[in-house]
Amino acid sequence: MEREMLFCSKWHGALWCEMLMIFLILQGASPEITCRSCQVGNVGYARELLLKFVTSESVTAFKEVDGHSIEAERSRAASVGTPRLRRTSFTRERAPDRTDASNLTRNTKTLRSNDEVDENLFSMGNISRYHGSGGAHRTRGRRSTDDRSVGRPSPRSGTRVTRSELRWNGEERRAGGSRQDELKLNSSTFALTGDSSHNQAMVHWSGQNSSVILMLTKLFDFNLNSVTESSLWRSTDYGATYQKLNDKVGAKTILSYLYVSPNNKRKIMLLTDTEVENSLLISSDEGATYQKYRLNFYILSLLFHPEQEDWILAYSHEQKLYSSVEFGRRWQMVHERVTPNRFYWSKMGLDKEPGLIHLETTISEGQALYVTCKLQNCTDANKGKPFPGYIDHNSLVVQDEYVFVQVSTTGKPIYYVSAKRDVFTPMKLPKYTLPKDLHVISTDENRVVAAVQEWNQNETYNLYVSDTSGVYYTLALENVVSSMGPEGNVMVDLYEVAGIKGMFLANKKTDKQVKTHITYNRGRDWRLLQAPNKDLRGNTIHCMPPYCSLHLHLHVSANPYTSGNIASRDSAPGIIVASGSFGSELTTSNVSVYITSDAGNTWRQIFNEEYAVLYLDQGGALVAIRHTPLPIRHLWLSFDEGRQWNKYSFTSTPLFVDGVLGEPGEETLIMTIFGHVSHRSEWQLVKIDFRSIFNRRCTEADYQTWHLHNQGEPCLMGVKRVYRKLKPTSRCVMGKLYSVSMSSGPCDCTEADFECDYGYDRRTDGKCTPAFWFHPSVMSRSCTTGMTFLNSTGYRKVVSNNCTDGVIVEYTAKRQQCPMQAPKGLHLVTGDGTLSAVLGTNVTFLIFLEQGDAARTSITLDFGDGHALTYSNLSSIEYGIKHIYKNAGIYRVTAAGKNSLGTDTAILYLHITCQLESIHLSAPFVAVKNKEVNLTAILRPSLVGTVTYIWWIGNSTEPIITLEASVTCTFSQEGISTVTVQVSAGDTILQEQKAISVHEYFQSHLLAFSSNLDDHNPDVSEWRRDVSRVIKNSLIQATGVNGDHLLVTVLPGLPTTAEFFLLLDKQQIEGEYKKKSAYLNQLFEMMLSALNQNLVQFTLRPGVQVTVYAAHLSAAPLVDSSGNHSTPAMLMLLSVVIVGLAVFVIYKFKRKIPGLNVYAQMQNEKEQEMISPANPTEATPSSQRDVVHSLETMDTAFNSRLIGCNKTHVHVQFSTELPTYVV
Repeated sequence: MEREMLFCSKWHGALWCEMLMIFLILQGASPEITCRSCQVGNVGYARELLLKFVTSESVTAFKEVDGHSIEAERSRAASVGTPRLRRTSFTRERAPDRTDASNLTRNTKTLRSNDEVDENLFSMGNISRYHGSGGAHRTRGRRSTDDRSVGRPSPRSGTRVTRSELRWNGEERRAGGSRQDELKLNSSTFALTGDSSHNQAMVHWSGQNSSVILMLTKLFDFNLNSVTESSLWRSTDYGATYQKLNDKVGAKTILSYLYVSPNNKRKIMLLTDTEVENSLLISSDEGATYQKYRLNFYILSLLFHPEQEDWILAYSHEQKLYSSVEFGRRWQMVHERVTPNRFYWSKMGLDKEPGLIHLETTISEGQALYVTCKLQNCTDANKGKPFPGYIDHNSLVVQDEYVFVQVSTTGKPIYYVSAKRDVFTPMKLPKYTLPKDLHVISTDENRVVAAVQEWNQNETYNLYVSDTSGVYYTLALENVVSSMGPEGNVMVDLYEVAGIKGMFLANKKTDKQVKTHITYNRGRDWRLLQAPNKDLRGNTIHCMPPYCSLHLHLHVSANPYTSGNIASRDSAPGIIVASGSFGSELTTSNVSVYITSDAGNTWRQIFNEEYAVLYLDQGGALVAIRHTPLPIRHLWLSFDEGRQWNKYSFTSTPLFVDGVLGEPGEETLIMTIFGHVSHRSEWQLVKIDFRSIFNRRCTEADYQTWHLHNQGEPCLMGVKRVYRKLKPTSRCVMGKLYSVSMSSGPCDCTEADFECDYGYDRRTDGKCTPAFWFHPSVMSRSCTTGMTFLNSTGYRKVVSNNCTDGVIVEYTAKRQQCPMQAPKGLHLVTGDGTLSAVLGTNVTFLIFLEQGDAARTSITLDFGDGHALTYSNLSSIEYGIKHIYKNAGIYRVTAAGKNSLGTDTAILYLHITCQLESIHLSAPFVAVKNKEVNLTAILRPSLVGTVTYIWWIGNSTEPIITLEASVTCTFSQEGISTVTVQVSAGDTILQEQKAISVHEYFQSHLLAFSSNLDDHNPDVSEWRRDVSRVIKNSLIQATGVNGDHLLVTVLPGLPTTAEFFLLLDKQQIEGEYKKKSAYLNQLFEMMLSALNQNLVQFTLRPGVQVTVYAAHLSAAPLVDSSGNHSTPAMLMLLSVVIVGLAVFVIYKFKRKIPGLNVYAQMQNEKEQEMISPANPTEATPSSQRDVVHSLETMDTAFNSRLIGCNKTHVHVQFSTELPTYVV
């Protein structure tokens, strides 16, 4: 049996040898790959638990501020659905100074700053945690300091291997196997006992030669949206062991956030969960001891001062901004109504005071102010307003030496910029850019990079670069890919490579295909990436631009399952690791990991599966960790820039990896891997010390020189740069003392060192020529006669380009004397960009001149209200001209610029409005069927600006819209009809409604009262309503008239008057007109007889007896809609029509008299109350002369009113209340 087994074993050995030889022969054939579809298929993406590493100085809810902090959320299951892709706006290899509340994305919101912080801070950019069934809540930062932080890489980061790696994958999948010969790393494991239920973690590693690590673990209840448990752990031996500090902070204290001063990592701040208590715990000894301080406000975000370690700004839920100069021990409120994330610290060398704060404060919906405040003394007297006028909400950006604001006029945004805290100037994009959206991307090297979405773009943005002033912009790259972030922020696929100045990568969409482009001269020239020559197996790849090239994912998403990954380091210039694919366009399939060692000239594939690659020892070594839903215990190391990889075990027990945290600093040699053995186990912290795998320190013999070039061109940005880097064959430690060494030599200037100036376009031959809309002779308004200006040649030197000699004289702008020019392009706008203002407020007018001698051009501004001002030159009104209007109306404001060569004008129509206080609908109480009725809306005050009237009459569902205050209408049916009017003035809409009784026949008469009633008339509607009931009952008792035939209304004002209406009940009286007339006349005579005999009386109060009289006026005729009228009735009707026509003419005439406001002309137009049939009303004048006199008094009072929002005179007895019907 042994022989047989031995033989069999030998036979199998021979067979395997033969198969191996065949395999090698086949390999020698080196089959060629010409398309991506020929590659090995994708490996399933990892689905594991995620970590969030927070690096911002400014933190909002669910965030933590600290250079080396991570927030981990443990996955509830090993398998999850593919999350939604989220991309960042702009990626750089520096950590951002601000982080949004729920993720690590560097958001580029409208005009939002992208400030940066300490280079030692890092972001776990490709790690995030899965929350239940939703996606992971994280997006990628603008620039990662360090790839030491690793969790699962984005799904798009495929991983490529060398030939030896093809064996690794098989070995990794084998269970068991021999471990005696495998390479092992020096590691130790520590379990956070008792925290198995905690699903979030925040970690801080002080760095700076410190061995202290702090870790806050939390149980976050997603149903309650709060932290229910927490534990604080501290290590003093680089993470080998940890001590639980719950007793030191309070056994019952629940901690929610961990903050660290970016200027002094020994200062720690812990924030308690506000559901239990609202306190801060502060430590000054790296978390060894703490002091607790109570808070009287809830912290939403923090912003640390870039230089003063104890200065902090805190933003509360109530939109209040607080400051502390004692690292949170005491707080003082700075300002209220502050816009979230729109507050900034001053910058040394630019701002006058180190403790100055730039902030945006909300004034109203859509309007805000840019304000500067002193840290401890933000009073109205000390506030500064650098921008003269209102700005758009959420638009202030203070970044480096630039300040940006946005002002929208008639829906069109105008973007302003201030350089070095100078005056604000409109940003000048090419004339027909017509931006729909604009985002500031970068302000490095004294220039601005802006992403602009133009009128014809939807999913892409164009990149524009400015001159040093930030005012004039030229196109750098069109159609850069963008996407919308989780909170509505725009994210652009643009990546700045660390370590090499002027080098960027961008994804551009061309003919619906996304391709990656590279530039070495800050966007002046772009080209495609050359794909690798061979794949992992050594097979030749035929992929030549422009039809085939390498494409990279330039983003890290909230979810690593589907996102890409890219990394570069200042300490390792020229080395870039990124995931992507090659072919005609960027895809999400066949994703691999690629590396370049010569700054993007050539690329090599290093993995074809998901791996996260980290930099060790200043980039002298690379670490790769595989992404898999399964537990792992191996990682891979390369000492030759990814050419060869060796497998090392870091633990004896396989671990579900949550994330990796590296020692702060570029010289990382110690790492901590966070994970768990099972999904319900405690956190496992594995400390890995890589120092043991290096046997010596590097010497000069271990380094070589490397010449930076672009496809053989050595002159980049005007210089030849030579770097010192480690030889691929050297396996040594560079250490903390190593620094990047570079030598440079100047180059002669060529056309490639210049970009097109503002107003010029680059032709296909590379030459810059004026755009069709641009006039090269246009002068800057700062050009003054007698001075000089730079006359552009159509070119300007790329910012930070250091070339000399060559064509520099030919391409550089020439200094010339400023000629005298006529003013041209005069612009007049209001300070807040609107065309309306409120009466009595200061209106600021801004005047701009595009062309002409500003110092010798006089400016005259006519405000349109009879006032005008003249200024000798434009420079004297840079901060605007203020004016207060005294009357509402529409004013024609004219600005005129004039010098000895000509004039130019600009016109603006300004609407001055005042608040509409009340309206009254003047309408008859009784209307005749099928006869026209006049309806008038009376405003108080009468002049409020442009007014729109909206009428609903009867049961009509379609309103009538007019600009006049009166309309006429007819009612075709008897009964009660409702009339409603809405008056729209500015942002105010008021409504008034009245009921009109429509009848075919009726008679009416005025009533007067004994004079003692006036002494008890408070002129309020409730009193009139009650008195009306008494009068109605008195009339019914004295005459016996059916209450259904009687309608009574009491008129507001003094002397007390009333009117009664006799109505005809159609159901009781049938027949011809004469019969109906006779019946009404009978009732009418009965009423007058009782009134004339003083039979109608009532007791107002004990001792006050009131008598009701018939006013000495002609009785109103019988009114009906038929054609058969008696001659007396016709005469009476004709007289009423004549009187009404006269009143109407007077009314119309008065409306045309300047300065006269007409409120009402007739007693029937006044605001009245109505009492339904049977209750006499209040007293009327005792004679006809009294009634006429009262009307004249009222008319005089109205005519004496002032225009505008002035209140009425006190002697005018006039009410605007709604008349009331009493049944």
